[in-house]
Amino acid sequence: MSQDDLAHAIRRAGKEAGEPNDCAKRNVQRWESGVVLCPRPVYARAIERVTGLPIEALGFALPVPGGHGTAQREAVKVGATTAPGGALPMSKHNDRGTLSGIWLSRYEYHSSGRGADFTGEHFVVVIQHGNKLTARSLPEGSSNPDSPLTLDLTVEGNVVTGTWREETAQNGYYAGAVYHGAIQLLIEPTGRKMTGKWVGFGKDFDVNTGPWELTFKDASTAKSAMDAYNRKP
Repeated sequence: MSQDDLAHAIRRAGKEAGEPNDCAKRNVQRWESGVVLCPRPVYARAIERVTGLPIEALGFALPVPGGHGTAQREAVKVGATTAPGGALPMSKHNDRGTLSGIWLSRYEYHSSGRGADFTGEHFVVVIQHGNKLTARSLPEGSSNPDSPLTLDLTVEGNVVTGTWREETAQNGYYAGAVYHGAIQLLIEPTGRKMTGKWVGFGKDFDVNTGPWELTFKDASTAKSAMDAYNRKP
């Protein structure tokens, strides 16, 4: 793609996602030349949609948790000291650094129709932009085939709050039903595990809850790492 083509694709991806942006050729030039170490989140999310890859896999510095405004721009402008790999220093908002990487998601639920408890597991790719986390399951990285899982979360200190959504397999017990709800997790001091509870509705529209945890597996979101975890847990 030319720089103009890429800018157009990024604008289109933002519009389709409900996050319009004003990406122009000059933005692409600044990213490619390294003048800007990491695009603003609205651009980064659109770039990920266009390329199908996490922003960290495209040669950019890691996003700065909690700070992608004036402080970050000034750090780039004055050439502030960077962390290994060219990433800017981590914000005080989250002294663990970025939570981006590959995690194992595990939740438990009770099936009233089958009268038993079950566990759902997915390898998910977590991407952090500021205090926002998005997690998407790898295509083959699920204990229940063809059941993609998405999480949209917000980090406040060591508390993670947000929503979840899972599409069940068309040929499975739930015959393609889509379930969604809320989730709240606590990040352990090591930053290597998040544990908490989910809330959602059941087959008969009763409100259910159960345990949910995410366990850190790999800090890399490069294609090679995703390929390694694109398998049944």
